[in-house]
Amino acid sequence: MSKKKRSRIQNGSVRQQTIAESHISAAALPYAMPVLVFILTVLPFVPSLQNGFVNRDDVANFLDNPYYRGLGWNQLRWMFTTFYVFNYRPLTWVTFGGDYLLWGMNPFGYHLTSLLLHALNALVFYFLALRLLSLTLSAPAASADKILRVAAGFSALIFSIHPLRVQSVAWLSARNHLLSSLFFLWTILCYLRATTDATNSSQRLRWMIAAIILYGLSLLSQPSGIMLPLILWLLDVYPLKRLGHGRGKWFGQAARRIWWEKIPFLVLAFVAGLVGLFVKQGVAFEELGALHRLALALYGLASYGWKTVIPLGLSPIYEVRGNFNPWEWRFLLSGTAVLAFSIVLFAVRHRWPAGLASWIYYALILIPYVGVLVPVLTGSVQTVTLNELEVGADRYSYLACLPWAVLSGAGIVYGWRLWLSQRGGFGAFFLACTPLAAIVVVLMGLTWKQTQVWHDSESLWRQILKANPTSSIAYNNIGNSLLMRGESKEAIGFYRKALEIDPNYADAHFDLATALIQIGELQAAIEQFHAGLVFDPKNPKAHYYLGRGYAKRGQMEEAITQFRESLALAPTQSVVHYDLGTALAMEGHLDEAADHFRQAIVLDADYGEPHHSLGRILAAQGRLQEATEEFQKAVHLRPDFAEAHLSLSQALAMQGKREEAAQHYQEAMRIMKSGAAKLASGEQGPSIEENAR
Repeated sequence: MSKKKRSRIQNGSVRQQTIAESHISAAALPYAMPVLVFILTVLPFVPSLQNGFVNRDDVANFLDNPYYRGLGWNQLRWMFTTFYVFNYRPLTWVTFGGDYLLWGMNPFGYHLTSLLLHALNALVFYFLALRLLSLTLSAPAASADKILRVAAGFSALIFSIHPLRVQSVAWLSARNHLLSSLFFLWTILCYLRATTDATNSSQRLRWMIAAIILYGLSLLSQPSGIMLPLILWLLDVYPLKRLGHGRGKWFGQAARRIWWEKIPFLVLAFVAGLVGLFVKQGVAFEELGALHRLALALYGLASYGWKTVIPLGLSPIYEVRGNFNPWEWRFLLSGTAVLAFSIVLFAVRHRWPAGLASWIYYALILIPYVGVLVPVLTGSVQTVTLNELEVGADRYSYLACLPWAVLSGAGIVYGWRLWLSQRGGFGAFFLACTPLAAIVVVLMGLTWKQTQVWHDSESLWRQILKANPTSSIAYNNIGNSLLMRGESKEAIGFYRKALEIDPNYADAHFDLATALIQIGELQAAIEQFHAGLVFDPKNPKAHYYLGRGYAKRGQMEEAITQFRESLALAPTQSVVHYDLGTALAMEGHLDEAADHFRQAIVLDADYGEPHHSLGRILAAQGRLQEATEEFQKAVHLRPDFAEAHLSLSQALAMQGKREEAAQHYQEAMRIMKSGAAKLASGEQGPSIEENAR
C-alpha cells in the first residue's frame, strides 16, 4: 500500500471518528444542558441551606404561626380560607405544611425546598427559552439544534444565578414568588405547545386546558402573574404572529377566535384581582398624587433594568423615608431613561421586534408593583404611610427580567451567525465565548455572597443599615434580633435610635415597650404602647402586649379590655384567648374564662396551657373526671409542664388513684428541681431563633 493511500485511509478514519464524536455530542446535548443548568443554579445558593428564619415576616409566618404545621384537615382548611398577613396563597402554605411534616422547625429543610423550586424554575425556563429562540431565530441547519440549546442554557443561567434572585430563594417568606413562577412559566410553555405544536383541535384543546389549570395554580400560589392574559396576547403578536402582521389580522374572523380564547385566563385573573382587593381592605394606604405615582413607576422600571445589568449595591429593602420629592434627581433621571429607551425601541420595532416585545412584557409584569404603595412589613401592615414606603424589592424582578435573559441567549445565536459568515467553526466559536463563561462565574460569585446576607436576622438588618445608615426599620429590627436573644438592654438602644430617626414609627414604639416589660419598667412600657397606638390604633399585637403589661401590674380590668380589643381585630389568636381566659378567671368569671380556654384549644390543638387552666376550672366546679382528662392532655402535650403534673396528681388523689397520683407528683418535683438547678447555674434557655434552627 502506498504512503499516499495510507494517508487517505488514516484521514478518513479520523474524519469518521470526528463525525461519530460529533453525533455523540449532539445526542448528549439535549440531556447535558438541562443537567448543567440545574447544577449551576443550585451551586451559588448552597449557603442558603445554612440560613435560619429571619425576623422579616418569618417570625409571623413560621415561628408564631402554628396553623400551617401539617397537612391534616384543620391545617388545609386554614390554608385555603386564611388571609394571613394580608395574602391569599393556599398552595404556598401547602408546601410549608409539607416542610413541617418532613423537617419540623428545622429551617434547613424549608430552604432546601425553596432552592429546589428555584432550580425547577430554571429548568422550565430553559425549555421555554429554547422554544422562544427557535420561534424567533433560525440558526444554520447543521448546528441549529446545538447552538440553540447552548443559547437557551445561557439564558436560563442568566436568569437563575443572577443576584437579583437571592431574595426570592434565600428568604423563606418569599417562596410564594417561586411557586407561582413555576406554574406561570409552565402555563406559557403549554400555551406555546397549543399554538405551535398541536396538529389537530383535540391536541390543541388539551394543551390549552393544561395551561388554564396551571395558571389557576399559579394564582393560588401568589398572584404575581395576574397580567398573564395580556402577556399571552403579546406573544400572539410576537413571536407567534397570530395577531397583527397583515390585513384582518387584528379583528378578522380568525383573530376574533384568538381574542376569545383568552377569556378563561381573564376570568381567573379577574377573580384573583377581586380576592386581592378583599384581602387588602384592612390596609389603609396614605393617598399619593398622580405625579408621585408616576415618579415611583418610572423609577421602578429603570432601577430593575439597571440592577440587572450591574447587580451591585443590592439590599433586602429599598426605602424612602418621609414625603419624597418626585423632582429629585434620581426620579427625573429614571423617567428620562425610561422614556428614551421606549422611544428607541418603538422606532426600531420593525427591525428588532423582540426588543419592544421584551420591554412591554417587562413593564406589564411590574405594573402591579411599581407606582403603588408597597408596605414594608415590619410586624404590622394595618396602616401604611409614606414613612413606611418601599420603592422596590428584588423579588419583584423574578418574572419581570425573564425577557432580558432570553435576549442574552439570542445574542449568542446572532454571534454564531456572524462567525459562520466568516467561515468559522463551532469549536472555535465556543472558545470565543469564554467571556460569557466569565460572566456566569462572576454572577455565581455575587449570588453566593448575597445569599449569606440572609443567614440570620442580625446579618440581614446590619447589611441594610450598611446600605442605608438612616434606616429606622433596620435599627428597629436589629433591636428585635437582640431581644430574641434576651439582650433587652442592648435592644432598647436600637429602638430608641429608630425613634430618633422616625418618631412616628409605630412598631418601634411597640417593640421598645416589649423590651421595657422584660426589664421590669412596666409604666414606661405602657406609655410606649399608647404612643404607638396613636399611629397604629388597629394593631392587634400591640393591644395584646399592652394587656399583658396591665396584667403584670395587677390591673386586670384594663388588661381584659385590651385583650378583648386585640381579639376584635384578630379573633384567631389562641394565645390571646388563653390570656383573656386567665384574666377573667382571676376576676371570678369562670364560665367565660372556660369558653376562652376552649377557643384557644380549638385554634391550637398543640397548646398545653389552656387544657391545664380549663382543668382547674372544672376541678373547682367538682367535675373531677373531666378535669383529669384536661390535665392528662396538658402533660401529654407538654411533658415538662410541672404545674400540670401537680394538678393531675391532686385530681387523681381525690379519686383514690394514689399510686398514679404519686408518680405525677414525683415527676413534678423532678422537673422543678431540674429547672431550679439550671437557674442556679445561670443557664438560659435557647432563643427563638435557636429553637427554630
